[in-house]
Parts: sequence; structure tokens; C-alpha cells
Amino acid sequence: VQLQASGGGLVQAGGSLRLSCAASRRPFSMGWFRQAPGKEREFVAAISWSGGSTYYADSVKGRFTISRDNAKNTVYLQMNSLKPEDTAVYYCAADMDVPFRAPTGLTNQYDYWGQGTLVTVSS
Repeated sequence: VQLQASGGGLVQAGGSLRLSCAASRRPFSMGWFRQAPGKEREFVAAISWSGGSTYYADSVKGRFTISRDNAKNTVYLQMNSLKPEDTAVYYCAADMDVPFRAPTGLTNQYDYWGQGTLVTVSS
């Protein structure tokens, strides 16, 4: 499975961006993670196979929305009210192993990872 993330860029604080991640075939649960310079990778959001269940890190809850279009094998991350501390490389990840497993923030749930897209939020 190949994952291609896109949509990153430079935005001012308070602005919005939408990230996309296209998979070469339909994954089960999918997630977004991020890694800021000098920090460990952290969970951002995840979505179930059907799209009916979502899960967010507290730091982005109410500002970010994860969604998916299964016809396009694509997951999205709509990011609003961006803050400088959201600056990071964002990675999408796919669970190809267990069909109906609930999405979580555990990195070991995900078998495949995209290459990352850089989001920079200026103050």
C-alpha cells in the first residue's frame, strides 16, 4: 500500500489548511500523526473504516476534523484556527490488518505510513 500525503504549506496563525492522503487501495482505520522539530511523533486524529467513528488528540479537538472518501481511498484533515504550535511534519497512516478495529492513537496499529507533508504556522 502506498500513501501520498499533500496539502501542507505556510499559513498564518488563525488560518486553515486541508491535508489529503490518498491510498493505493482502501485501508481500514486511518490516522494522522505529526512530528515537530526536536520532538517525538504524536497522534493527531484517526477515523474508522466506515468513517463513522473518529478520535482526536485533546490538543486539536474542536479545531481539526478528520474525514474520508472511500470512493477515492482518501482521508482528509481539515485544520482550522491553526496555532504556531501546530507546526510539524504531518504523516498519514493506514491500518491494513484488522477490518473493524476501532481507530486509536497507537502507532503500532498502523502498518503503512505516508512520506509526510510540512505544515508551518507563523505567528
